[in-house]
Amino acid sequence: MNFSYRLGWLFFRAMFATYFRWRVYNPERVPQTGGVILAANHASYLDPPLVGSGLKRPINYLARESLFRFPIMGTVLHSWNAVPVDRDGGGARGLKNILDRLFDGGGIILFPEGTRSSDGKLQPARSGIGLTVIKSNAPVVPVRTFGTFEAYGRNHKFPRPYRVAVKYGQPMLFEKLRAEAKVCDKARLKEIYQEIADEIMAAIAKLEPKAD
Repeated sequence: MNFSYRLGWLFFRAMFATYFRWRVYNPERVPQTGGVILAANHASYLDPPLVGSGLKRPINYLARESLFRFPIMGTVLHSWNAVPVDRDGGGARGLKNILDRLFDGGGIILFPEGTRSSDGKLQPARSGIGLTVIKSNAPVVPVRTFGTFEAYGRNHKFPRPYRVAVKYGQPMLFEKLRAEAKVCDKARLKEIYQEIADEIMAAIAKLEPKAD
């Protein structure tokens, strides 16, 4: 961790430990080195720092490309390993930036649902994460956050002191689907993208707020 990242990491860990009385389950399941995709549910702006703060390795975060245009903010985002993407988090340029981080051995947080939940419940997965999985060779660790919607959902103007938790699942490799994707036609490839996204979302749904 560089100095700026570590400072932010320590701040968020302290905040989650005191204000939100957090719980962290099974962080040892996340590889300590090498590229890894952390696929998490998304109910709040608290989710990215919560997922990253539970780990002792630096993680890459997605941030809107427009935010990097502001000098001070851009410098901070770069120091916090933020990955510039367009508003929807997709596009060829954004995908390339994500894959570059993964092939460089970095970990990155992605949200299969694509956007924050409006009611705190899990939403259907979009196929975009399936494309990223196929284009990379990184394992996927399903992650589920709990309590973040109640603490700071769409209807809250300020975070509430509600207990939150984060749980990391077992890594998923998708070896068979990755092999099939190399030889199948375009129609089947699109199906594979969605199949992977659905499998990841199902793995997230199975995670419970307790240690295994």
